[in-house]
Amino acid sequence: MSKKQPDLIEGEDYYINADGLWVFTERYHRRRGYCCGSGCLHCPYGFGKEESKIIRSVDQMGKDISIPFPPKRIISLVPSQTELLFDLDLEEYIVGTTKFCVHPSDKVKRKEKIGGTKKFNLEKINALQPDLIIGNKEENYSEGIQALQQHYPVWMSDIYTLEDACSMIKGIAEITNKVERGEEIAGEILRRFASYEPLPNHASAAYLIWNEPLMVAANETFIHEMLTRFGVTNAFGQLTRYPEVTIQQLIQTKPDFIFLSSEPYPFKEKHIAAFSDSLPNSRVLIVDGEYFSWYGSRLLKAPEYFKELKDLCISIQER
Repeated sequence: MSKKQPDLIEGEDYYINADGLWVFTERYHRRRGYCCGSGCLHCPYGFGKEESKIIRSVDQMGKDISIPFPPKRIISLVPSQTELLFDLDLEEYIVGTTKFCVHPSDKVKRKEKIGGTKKFNLEKINALQPDLIIGNKEENYSEGIQALQQHYPVWMSDIYTLEDACSMIKGIAEITNKVERGEEIAGEILRRFASYEPLPNHASAAYLIWNEPLMVAANETFIHEMLTRFGVTNAFGQLTRYPEVTIQQLIQTKPDFIFLSSEPYPFKEKHIAAFSDSLPNSRVLIVDGEYFSWYGSRLLKAPEYFKELKDLCISIQER
């Protein structure tokens, strides 16, 4: 309990109790990032006792997790969230990543590889003795996550929208003692997307993520959200998740554009001709999948990439 401090928000940073005293909230303490040792009612850091520095957090799957605070041995199981950890200035605390975690390239290569996103090397993970593991519902496999949850705090994200992504960024920042940096990143992402002007003519686009079999990103995916933000209608928006489709179905949808993603399937220029032959009235483009499917700090760069892609689409349509 204390007198009111400047720049505090009532109901978020403090409230007034029945005795008329100011009481600091858990949010206030986490923003400050340490325990003052005064025995504050809502202190999440264990009231100044070194042995009790455990915080509780509810992840995006609704699971209540107890986490050593701040964590000092972090493993990331998702490429976009690995990049986020580095941008949160947590490099020295990252002990393991997957083989698909490629950004930032000069730093991530120095970290221990613990397998892939859907096949963990549990022996390596155990050897690293993490005090926090960060994963994602869609990108990781449930059996592996459940095995890790038996022994370690595992914070899981579940993302469909830009707002979900920003909530994840702030959530991870909170449990790693980087609240201000997380709010800065999330706020800047929202600002840049708010200033982006979508493709103006409501064109349709089919977004392909795999070849043989053909697979597309449909509704209820983060890619669908990014397509909408970019300014196109998802040609397979009536379907959900990542369905297999036939070339006949693709032809029947008559998309204005076919976006061949650079990941997870590495579509190349050679694939453009094949789809152009089958759909001569559709414009076929290779797009950078990282800007449509990565939901960490790479979102800071997505609006600028969208602007360049939008200009290209407009110039193609005007030919």
